[in-house]
Amino acid sequence: MWSRSFRALWSARAVSYLGDSMGLVALLLYTQGSEGEALAVALLLLAGDCVPGLFGPFTGVVGDRFDLRRVMVACELAQGAIVLSIALTTPGLPVLLLLVALRGLAAQVFQAASRSAVPSLVDDAHLARANAALGAGTYGLEALGPLVAAALIPLVGVRGVLAVDAVTFAVSALLLTLLPRLRATETHEVARGFLAASWEGVRYMAHTPVVRAVAVGFVAVVAFNGVDDVAVVFLAKDTLGGSDSAAALVYAGVGIGLAAGYPLLTRYAGRAPAIALILAGFAVNSAGNLVTGLAWAVWAALALQVIRGLGISALDVGVNTELQRTVPPGLLSRVFGNLYGAVGLAAGFSYVFGGVLLDRTDARVTFVVAGTGGLVATVLTGLALRKRR
Repeated sequence: MWSRSFRALWSARAVSYLGDSMGLVALLLYTQGSEGEALAVALLLLAGDCVPGLFGPFTGVVGDRFDLRRVMVACELAQGAIVLSIALTTPGLPVLLLLVALRGLAAQVFQAASRSAVPSLVDDAHLARANAALGAGTYGLEALGPLVAAALIPLVGVRGVLAVDAVTFAVSALLLTLLPRLRATETHEVARGFLAASWEGVRYMAHTPVVRAVAVGFVAVVAFNGVDDVAVVFLAKDTLGGSDSAAALVYAGVGIGLAAGYPLLTRYAGRAPAIALILAGFAVNSAGNLVTGLAWAVWAALALQVIRGLGISALDVGVNTELQRTVPPGLLSRVFGNLYGAVGLAAGFSYVFGGVLLDRTDARVTFVVAGTGGLVATVLTGLALRKRR
C-alpha cells in the first residue's frame, strides 16, 4: 500500500527520532555534576522544547518556500552537525543551551516540513493510516532510545552516544534523498518577504474557523494536561505509596499507550472522520488524567495512563490528517509550524502551572484540575467545530 517514497520518509523519521531520544538521555547525563544540576536540566528541556516554540510563525515559512525534500535534508544535516559539535567540544552550559536551542529550531522546521510532505506521498483515502504509521515509527522507536542509550553508555560513554546520535541524522538525510521533489508553494510566494509570509500563516489560522478551532482546542488541552509530566512521580510515590520503580512504570504508561495506539490506528484510522479522532483524543487524554487523580493503586494509575496514551495517539493522527486535508499546500508548513510551536509553549506553561498547583495542593487535585480543564476545552472545541462545519 505504501509507496517507496513514503517508506523512505517513514524510515528517515524513525531513525531520526530514535537518535533524538538517545541524544536526550546523553545530554541529561552530560549536565550531571554541573553546578546547579537541577536547574541545568530544566534549562536544557526548556531550550530544546519551549524556545523553538517562540519561533513557530517563522519555522514553517521555510517548508512553504522551498522544496520540502531539500528542507528536510538540510535540517537533518544541521542537527547532526550540532550534536557532533557538542560531542567533540563538550561545551559549558551557556554554549550547550544555545546549541540545543538551535537544534530544536532545526527540528521544528523538519517536523513542519515532514508533516506537510505526507499528502504528496499517499492517496487521500490512506492519509489517516499514513499518519498513524508515521506515529508508530516515530514514537515506537523513540521509546527504545533510552534503552539503547543505556546499553551503549557503558561501552562508548556519553560522548559516544552523542556521536551515534549524529550518525542517525546523517542516515536520515541519506534516506530523504530518495524522495521526489516536493515543492509545496506557488511561484509567486517566493517573492514575498519572510515576515509577510510568516504573518500570512498566522492570519490564515486566525480567520479559518475549523483550523482555528482545532488549534485553540489542541493548545488548551496540552496547557491543562501537560502537568502529568510533573505530577506523576508525586502521585505514585507520595499519594499511592509506591516505590521509585513504580513511579517510573506509571510514567511509562503514556508511552505504552502510544506504542499500542498507533499500530491500531494504522489499521483502523481510515474508518473514522479526522474530527472524530481529534475530539475522542482530546476527551480520552483529559479524562485519563482526571480519573488518574482518583486512582486507588499504582496499577490503576498505570492502566489509566496507558488509556490516556491511546487518546494522545488518536488526537495526533486526527489533527495531522484534518490539517493536511483542509489547509492549502502553500500554507501547510506554516500552519504546522505555528500549531506545534504553540503546543510547545503550552507544554512549558503546563509544567510551571503544574508545579505551582502541586505546591499549593497535592497530586490528586492537580490531576483532577488538569483533566477537568481539558474536558471543558474538549466540549468547547466540539461546539465550535459543529457550528463551523
